[in-house]
Amino acid sequence: MTSPLHGEDPVFKSPRAHYPIFFNSMKLENYMPELSANDKMTLVQYSIEKYENEEELISKLSSILPEKDIQRSLDTLIGTQKVRRIGSEIIQNNTSHTELPELPDNVKELLDKI
Repeated sequence: MTSPLHGEDPVFKSPRAHYPIFFNSMKLENYMPELSANDKMTLVQYSIEKYENEEELISKLSSILPEKDIQRSLDTLIGTQKVRRIGSEIIQNNTSHTELPELPDNVKELLDKI
């Protein structure tokens, strides 16, 4: 067996080397509308009204948003005191400090799905 430095590349000898690569030709459809950061936070705030338990909230929202976006929105809302954490599991909107933002139509449709 020769090394790649001597003119032969062992990768091209593998049986998979002759299969066409489809990754560049695949088009992934995104069925979820693109949400802005504010829309994501609004969705999380209104979801907190339905589900105060953090685990349940994350599990319901994970069908719509990636967990990273959910955690980022929660952290931002807690940091800006729009949402407060009560104990280790309960999350509430801090309505005494701020009001809930207006609910856009595209966010309302997503909220109805969860």
